[in-house]
Amino acid sequence: MDVFAILDHVKMYLRGEGRFKIGFVGNGEPFLDWPKLKSFIAYLEDDPHISTYTITNGTILLPESELLFLENHRVNVGFSIDGPKQLHDLYREHSFDRAMRGVEWNKSVTGHYPTFNATVGKETLATPEPVIDFFEKFGTRITFSRMIGRHGIGLDEYRRFLKLAEKRLDIRRGGNDCTMYGGQCGAGINNFFFANGSVYYCGNCIDCPPIADSGISLFDLEKISLDFDRNRCYKESL
Repeated sequence: MDVFAILDHVKMYLRGEGRFKIGFVGNGEPFLDWPKLKSFIAYLEDDPHISTYTITNGTILLPESELLFLENHRVNVGFSIDGPKQLHDLYREHSFDRAMRGVEWNKSVTGHYPTFNATVGKETLATPEPVIDFFEKFGTRITFSRMIGRHGIGLDEYRRFLKLAEKRLDIRRGGNDCTMYGGQCGAGINNFFFANGSVYYCGNCIDCPPIADSGISLFDLEKISLDFDRNRCYKESL
């Protein structure tokens, strides 16, 4: 894809008004392609209406100067940590120790702990208190995302976990964003996924037919809409 062309479409769509959030995430570790990611972030620095975020597995330690670049450009860097070591290592190739070194390195450079992105699966539901205890000591925002697919959990039991966790933690709750993050489904409203030269309703719909080419203008993309119960996941309703 021509990512810079996509970013130009975002700038034209905003015309200096409103807010727009871009996430550089999905299908891989973003810091493996750091020079490109940095160039995209720098390209947006002249527009205060656009905020950006990325999510890392924490195993790649960027130099101090590059972490400060992210900090100075107000890029939210979320670390994928699922909870205590035993839980995290179940699905993440025994990467807990390396990931936590990345967390501490980030804090030593920026002066604060990063936000966390934790996947909630059946193991989390079986022992929620140790997971909540683990994150509480960092004092930062947590995005708990529902595990889907072969090892996935139901939406209702996931939401029950969120209610328990938010009693002690700063939980991110999406609006018309995604049911995976505790909000309503934003498919066809304001949550589109650009990948592999195409546009999809969301990242969960990547194995569905694309809805447009990635070169589409956002004005035209805005005309594409869906009508369904947004308390449920669009992909799972198909």
